[in-house]
Amino acid sequence: MDLQKLREQAIIDVREKLKAAVTEDWLVLQASTGLDELDKAINLLVKRLREWYELYNPEFSHATEDHFRFVTLILTRKKEDLLREIKVKDTMGADLPKSDLDAIFNLAKHIKLLYELSKEQEAYLESMMKKVAPNIAATAGVLIGAKLISLAGSLERLSKFPASTIQILGAEKALFRHLRNKNNLPPKYGILHESALVSKVRPINKGKMARALGDKISIAAKVDFFKGKFIGNKLTEQLDKRCKELSK
Repeated sequence: MDLQKLREQAIIDVREKLKAAVTEDWLVLQASTGLDELDKAINLLVKRLREWYELYNPEFSHATEDHFRFVTLILTRKKEDLLREIKVKDTMGADLPKSDLDAIFNLAKHIKLLYELSKEQEAYLESMMKKVAPNIAATAGVLIGAKLISLAGSLERLSKFPASTIQILGAEKALFRHLRNKNNLPPKYGILHESALVSKVRPINKGKMARALGDKISIAAKVDFFKGKFIGNKLTEQLDKRCKELSK
């Protein structure tokens, strides 16, 4: 056989395999990771913006904890109005020239655009999760479910994990510390601590709630991977019942 033709056919075969390897759960993985990185970048930039803006109006920055509200208000209100809102007559900040203020507000404008991008990415991720893993989305929530797929590496891998592994996904560092030194307690949960269900129960029962949640997510992942029927409503009903029991 002509070596050149053999080479060309091999390239075509590899190209087709690569195309087939791009599955929808990989899109979820990339979107989830991208959203996490975007949110981290926003938080980093807002901290820099606050430090910069505090040279001009420290009182309002200190009085406004919510980052998004802070960015929105400094772009839409005058300094005097902001001070009135927090009942402060005068500021300890410097009277900066317009060129410096323009630079500060320019950064704020770009951060606001990043917030809008984050919302768009979250909406895209939600639509993908409802399509790719509807039962996981219903059971764990869109963001936590997507993070679990990302941590596992794929929906297929997540579907093969036992509930005990799902329960501690995201707590690998704490687990390794325990394995190196048995005096360190093993982790009770990983990113499942972000779940509203886990946060609702009494502190002593958080591990039990995470275990119950991990169990239902394990079932949901298997059903989603094998394209089964939607059972998310049944799983969430069972979790809500367990949550009420552990909240007493």
